[in-house]
Amino acid sequence: MADMSSEEAADQSAGRDELDWGYEEGVEWGLHFPAANGEYQSPINLNSREALYDSSLLEATLTSNYLVCRDCEVINDGHTVRILLKSKSVVTGGPLPSDHEYELHEVRFHWGKENQRGSEHTVNFKAFPMELHLLHWNSTLYNGVEEALGKNNGVLIIALFVQIGKEHLGLKAITEVLQDLQYKGKSKIIPCFNPNSLLPDPLLRDYWVYQGSLTTPPCSESVTWILYRYPLTISQIQIEEFRRLRSHVKGAEILEGNDGMLGDNFRPTQPLSDRSVRAAFQ
Repeated sequence: MADMSSEEAADQSAGRDELDWGYEEGVEWGLHFPAANGEYQSPINLNSREALYDSSLLEATLTSNYLVCRDCEVINDGHTVRILLKSKSVVTGGPLPSDHEYELHEVRFHWGKENQRGSEHTVNFKAFPMELHLLHWNSTLYNGVEEALGKNNGVLIIALFVQIGKEHLGLKAITEVLQDLQYKGKSKIIPCFNPNSLLPDPLLRDYWVYQGSLTTPPCSESVTWILYRYPLTISQIQIEEFRRLRSHVKGAEILEGNDGMLGDNFRPTQPLSDRSVRAAFQ
């Protein structure tokens, strides 16, 4: 390999977060993002029989106080679809430290190019066609999501599995604008989005909890994961809107063997190591 000029090297390192990771076979995230080599990585396969029922999770009810977000930005960043939320929506209780508030920062989606795969976590080795993540940061201890990453009690991700069935009305606001986000870098402001529509019935408190990491680089650990047992339902037409998105900017040259479509954007499951998964239900 020819020596790079220092300018080229600087360009490469500046773009490293952008360039050096993807979901292709054999791409080693750990080379550039050392946290990805940690022992407590996500996602995991969740063995429902081995999850430990923990009645203490029900002592302080897991409570989400989500507000409707006005002028929400929806982005295709080439890896996923992100909804950036501006309203002060918070989660408290459950497995979280008492009196700490976790503020909702964004929603991210992971989906398969076909219905038999797509979720990052699996349950008893079963994958769902989609999984969505509500990423929160601890606003009691930290000043922003960047500061909270990788810190003790810094980040909470609430994960929801998605199955195919009837149309999801709450996600309609998103799936209706995806055609305007076909290429990487495209974004759109939508007038109104209600994150409450992404949660299961508030009386269904059935969830699992474990300690893991971000599932995308930098793969920082110290993330509390809450996975709801009951999946959301979206229609086949809605998931097809996600599958039409592209992972490249308009007009970009596509590498051989890559169809340029955004999908199968899930990380393989990681070893559980010595972690336990707790359940808020028997």
